Amino acid sequence: MANRLRAWLAPQQDQPIVTDPAERRAIGIELIIVFSVTLGMSGLRSLVSLIDSLLRPEPLANQSVALNVPQATLDLLDLLKQLLSAGQLFAWGALGLYLLWRAGSRLADVGLDRRFIGGDVLRGVGLAALIGIPGLGLYLVAYAVGASLEVVPSALTDTWWRPIALTISAAGNAWAEEVLVIGYLITRLRQLGFSENKSLLVSSVLRGSYHLYQGFGGFVGNLVMGLVFGRVWQRTNRLWPMVIAHTLLDVVAFVGYSLLRGVSWLP
Repeated sequence: MANRLRAWLAPQQDQPIVTDPAERRAIGIELIIVFSVTLGMSGLRSLVSLIDSLLRPEPLANQSVALNVPQATLDLLDLLKQLLSAGQLFAWGALGLYLLWRAGSRLADVGLDRRFIGGDVLRGVGLAALIGIPGLGLYLVAYAVGASLEVVPSALTDTWWRPIALTISAAGNAWAEEVLVIGYLITRLRQLGFSENKSLLVSSVLRGSYHLYQGFGGFVGNLVMGLVFGRVWQRTNRLWPMVIAHTLLDVVAFVGYSLLRGVSWLP
């Protein structure tokens, strides 16, 4: 039992460490470029948004932020822009996979092959329940104590395509975040010699950073989610469960909010 607990708290990684100085420098530059155009830049923008919210005269709980908003006046153009935004997220994740493939990794190396898809789905559903229920509670507590803005998952108008667009957006978010922040980033940090715990912490802080626009509750909640998701991946080497769980969480949040809008216990 003690050995099993130790394996989860301080796992050992057996991925070869890159020792060539030129190759290490190339990996570092690659990481800066990838996250400068993807989630790292989102983290910086979120930090600026949080500072702006804190400088306003009204408290955080009296402010709100919408996650999915209309992007065009004409209905069909709005749909097209929603799909294009989701397509960009899928492309971000694909970029991370492509760079790993160019470096010699396979889909199986990050757990995105189809060998255990049945078990991956079951684990994904379990992780969604594990994270989703406490996560909602954390958000409600943080909002109640004034540490978070009111988060509006969807401000889209009631159109026939809203559930479709929100579901695709949820899948795009899940794909981009889990591939980049777990599969790509932790793999690259391993190659640079980071320990499993240190790479997990970097990954989780990054995940929390691009949710800072939601307030401190959004940062803490996603930091914890990153610690759980990242450690499960480090121990199982299966990334599909995290993609599936994240998709389910966002679908419930985006589509569920649209259906439950106006319920008294929601902010």
